[in-house]
Order: sequence, then C-alpha cells, then structure tokens
Amino acid sequence: MKSLSVILITRNEARNIEACLESVSFAAEAVVVDSGSSDGTAALAQARGARVVVTQDWPGFGPQKNRALELATGEWVLSIDADERVTPELRESILAAIAQPRFDAYEIDRRSSYCGQSMAHSGWSPDRVVRLVRRGTASFSPSQVHERLVPAGPVGRLEGKLLHESMRDFESVIDKMDRYSTAGARMLMERGVRGSMGKSIAHGLWAFLRTYVFRLGFLDGRLGFALAVSNAEGTYYRYMKLWLMQRQAAGNEAGPG
Repeated sequence: MKSLSVILITRNEARNIEACLESVSFAAEAVVVDSGSSDGTAALAQARGARVVVTQDWPGFGPQKNRALELATGEWVLSIDADERVTPELRESILAAIAQPRFDAYEIDRRSSYCGQSMAHSGWSPDRVVRLVRRGTASFSPSQVHERLVPAGPVGRLEGKLLHESMRDFESVIDKMDRYSTAGARMLMERGVRGSMGKSIAHGLWAFLRTYVFRLGFLDGRLGFALAVSNAEGTYYRYMKLWLMQRQAAGNEAGPG
C-alpha cells in the first residue's frame, strides 16, 4: 500500500482536533501545523499520534497549508481541516484510489453544516474540493483566505462525503465572520481594490440575494435565511474594513496637519 500523509493547520481547535484525527486514523502519518494555540490543541494532536509543528507567525491560510504540505512524507497527501470528518465510505474510496491511481489529484464532495443543519443549497452544495493529491504535483494558492489546492493535471472524483461542521453555533458564525472579513479586506487592499460605503452596501445586498434567491437558500429553511444574512454581513464588513483601512492609510500618508 502506498503511504498516505494527512495534513492540517490549527489554531485553538481543541474541541475538533481529536474527532478529526480519529476519522483519518487509517493514514500512515498526520502532520499538524499549529499557529500558537492556547487551548491545548497541540498536546491533544500529539496524544493522537500526530507530528506537530508549532509556528508563531500567521502568513495566511494558503501559505500555512503549503508549510504543512512541505512537511508531509507520504507518497499521497490528504488535506483536511480540523472541523472536517472523513466518512467510512470516503475512507474506502481514498484507499482504493491510492492503491490503483488513475489520477494525481482527486476531488471530494464536501457537505457543510451551519449551526447544526446540513445545508443542501445556499451555494454550499454541491461543493467539490480537491483534497487528495500525489505529493509534489500540487500546491495551495497563496491566498490569505479561501485558499485552494491547485493540481498540475487532470482531477478524478472520489465517492463518499467529507463532513464539514463549518460553524457549530452562532458564536462561531460571528467569530469566523470577523476573522475572514478582516483577511479579505487586506487581500482586496493588496490587489488595489477601492472600498466605499456604497460598495459595502451593494456587495452585501448582492451576497444576500445570491445566497438566498439565486442559490436557492430559501429551500434550506430558516437557517438558509440566517446563512444568507451571515454572508451579507460578512461581505459588508469586508468592504467596510477595506474602506476604513484605506482611509486610515491615506490619513497616515498625509501626516499631521
């Protein structure tokens, strides 16, 4: 059997890390790159047999995952997040794929939940993500957020689901919205995108309509509406933070009056 490494990055994932690593215990190696957790995540991962590397800086999701990818030693690498779980069907599909590979990269059907409800619409399903690759044939995009694994060649598809407990409760929703909107604003600023109050409102409204109407979020019931509002707020905050960052930068350049 060709060897399989599992890689993941963490920060304060004590409530998720054990279940995550248990779901991938069939792998020969688990590599965890932890960015200074204060809740015992690193110790829990080590107790589960993972090789843990702790870093103090935070270069963004894409660069951090590339660090983990470089540490993997298996012929094949499975990338997973701490709030994701490999189902038994997916496990068998992964093992079959690496035993007799037809591709150097495979995508997986991910099913995400919001506040405990699996979302069948709202732009969250179908959600196929490239996660299994032959080592040396792919790397992560350098994005601060919404990074993706970019393979060099054709991509196959695995059977089975990757379960994603994206936001377990509303506190998680608010926390993720704040962190991702800040990182997203910085990315936009680096690209030279201009922010404004009008853009903040317009992009927020469009995010709601896209999620709830055009991506059929209304079929996900009350939590479909809540998710659409969350997407709208997160988008609004991203452009508002961009605008305020640019105002602050312009004020600093102008200097004291």
